[in-house]
Amino acid sequence: MTRKQDIRTENKLKFHVFQDERFVDLNLYQFGWERTEPLHSYGPHARNHYLFHYVIAGRGVLYANDESYAIEAGHGFLIVPGAPTTYVADEKDPWEYTWIEFDGLRAGESLGLAGISGRQPVYTPLNREAGRLLQEQMLTIVNHADASPIRQIGQGFLFLDQLVQSSAGRRQQSQRRLRDFYMKEALSFIEQNYQQDISIEEIAAFCGLNRSYFGKVFRDTMGESPQAFLLHYRMARAAQMLKETTLPVGTIAGMVSYSNQLHFSRAFKAVYGMAPRSYRQTHFIRPEETP
Repeated sequence: MTRKQDIRTENKLKFHVFQDERFVDLNLYQFGWERTEPLHSYGPHARNHYLFHYVIAGRGVLYANDESYAIEAGHGFLIVPGAPTTYVADEKDPWEYTWIEFDGLRAGESLGLAGISGRQPVYTPLNREAGRLLQEQMLTIVNHADASPIRQIGQGFLFLDQLVQSSAGRRQQSQRRLRDFYMKEALSFIEQNYQQDISIEEIAAFCGLNRSYFGKVFRDTMGESPQAFLLHYRMARAAQMLKETTLPVGTIAGMVSYSNQLHFSRAFKAVYGMAPRSYRQTHFIRPEETP
């Protein structure tokens, strides 16, 4: 059974924490809606995952990249992992917004297609209707926090799709078909061989590309380097085994290509912020909790 935290203040705040972390391509962490007080602020703080706000009403300012961005109703803003940010509601016309915190192996790719990033954090819709549909999709997630985890993840993918389709900064997809083919080949190779000590050169060769061009295509498509993706994929698989099995940490390390348990523990902590044993103690799913 999936455990969720649900905190509600009927007229001002809805806040939900999604605690099922068995999804690799996309996972939700928390989502909600709030009508803020004047000058309500948050930060400076660095997030562990992507956090997107869509502003329903009011205005305020986002401080990121040593710059300030004025954000008003009908627009949104993205906070990326590891980037210290602060956001402040206007004194006279404070924000009402909805937000979703998410991550996953496909998250960077979708955000890249939407044309928003840590360096370009402001979302502008193609038109008012496009923004309204995005707001509607986000509030569907917020208002159906009791839905099954699979349904919520499905709604998460619909949110990402609407974010891409509605964004005025949406990236053109010329030559997309060939790049998609290369990426499907690369992802297939990684999924079948991540347990082995594979190199980026081997993945590139499997796709029929030289390493340099493969790295560029991969980063442009997936939003991160092949090395980072491979690391995150292995650690996601390791996290799944830590939660769902009682296999020793050393055994799990070997199953994701790490012969040295210490090296594995360091890599895992760099991604999840805690050692593998601590992660298991916090996230272990007992048999009776499994859906």
